[in-house]
Amino acid sequence: MLEKNRIYEALVTDYTAEGQGVAHVEGCAVFVPNAIAGEGYKIRIEKAAKTWAAGKIVEILEKSPHRVQRECPISSGCGGCDFWHMDYDEETRLKAARVRDTLNRIGGEKLEEVPILSAPTCTGYRNKAQYPVASEKGRVYAGFFRAGTHQVVEIEKCLILPEETEQVRKLVINYVNQHRISAYDETTKKGLLRHIYVRRGAVSGQILVCLVVNGRKLPHAEQLIEQLKTVSGFATLVLSVNTKDTNGILGDEEIVLYGPGYIEDTLCGLTFRLSPRSFYQINHHQAQRLYEAAIRQAEITKQDLVLDLYCGVGTITLAMAKAAGRVIGVEVVEQAVLDARENAKRNGIENAEFFCGDAGKAALKLEQEGIRPDVVVVDPPRKGLNADTIEALRRMSPRRIVYVSCDPATLARDVALLKNHGYTLKNAQAADLFPRCSHVESVVTLVK
Repeated sequence: MLEKNRIYEALVTDYTAEGQGVAHVEGCAVFVPNAIAGEGYKIRIEKAAKTWAAGKIVEILEKSPHRVQRECPISSGCGGCDFWHMDYDEETRLKAARVRDTLNRIGGEKLEEVPILSAPTCTGYRNKAQYPVASEKGRVYAGFFRAGTHQVVEIEKCLILPEETEQVRKLVINYVNQHRISAYDETTKKGLLRHIYVRRGAVSGQILVCLVVNGRKLPHAEQLIEQLKTVSGFATLVLSVNTKDTNGILGDEEIVLYGPGYIEDTLCGLTFRLSPRSFYQINHHQAQRLYEAAIRQAEITKQDLVLDLYCGVGTITLAMAKAAGRVIGVEVVEQAVLDARENAKRNGIENAEFFCGDAGKAALKLEQEGIRPDVVVVDPPRKGLNADTIEALRRMSPRRIVYVSCDPATLARDVALLKNHGYTLKNAQAADLFPRCSHVESVVTLVK
């Protein structure tokens, strides 16, 4: 067991799923933030367990050619971005390797390489921001949580967000401090403003502002609306009522204070309505490339019935409707289903149906009703497919399953389960939708 606060020399050889460097010292795995594989360090042990330890770089002994000067001065502490200390080539290499290695280790594959769709830019790409709010010495501020905590790190500017989004944050904070509106305190459960949520259409430029509040009223709302109108693209202001003691951000009730309560944007040649609870990929350019890859891999014909589980506002569903005979989308969030139906009407698509419900239970119900899709598309949350969904896929036995994933580990687990039901992995593609952040998307195709 390593000694806490002692300094050791170590070589980082690999990365964790969260992007930390991994070194081995005296048979113990040491996890090191802001590290690059191939670099040697003097590391101070900050936490020590029997088989692992957490360390901090004290000195770089061997510097990687991939190490760069940070463009973002707060990225090492804010808990948002992970890779501003390395160049983009190394970032995409480690992300592609993570998808490949996880599919091989957990999924039982023998892939030599997984290609990755690299992003054209690492700045200004994120079309949604959720700023937690805090106060200090009577002054309210907003930023992001420090990694592993609920301590809010104040920011001056976030490089991965558009300028208009940051403008909204500053206006709201100025308004809050001007009118002495309180920030919510997780300890006392008192205070009004919890989060500032901003969504911007990458193509439309329309901006939705949603304030998450511990109550049902916003003092001096008219003055805030007038200030927000100075932001290019501002279209609507919504209150999300969240009075619960929860880590969840949005509440169950929404009150529209200005505009229609939603914005519109264009993806894959289709127009989509987006309300606060709608799932929509945060990187428009990369999402379009990812969905185009999924549609190509699906190999849909005009005779095909396509089932899209976890369909969100119907982005992939409606894009596939152009090529299919009939498409069915399933989503558990009621508002997203309503948006999906409106999106079908808005785009003149008549061969799409949408149902609200848990993906697994809805799929089993459809199977019992005799629905036999030719192609099934799944884009589940980070926890992956549940047992009901796997069972429904086994019973439905589609010729092709296209799996879009935001977590390589649960993807690989589900690939192994589906292989037990007669499927073979045909394609695997990584996609970087989160430049400078540790997350990586991927899309794989399984063939019966």
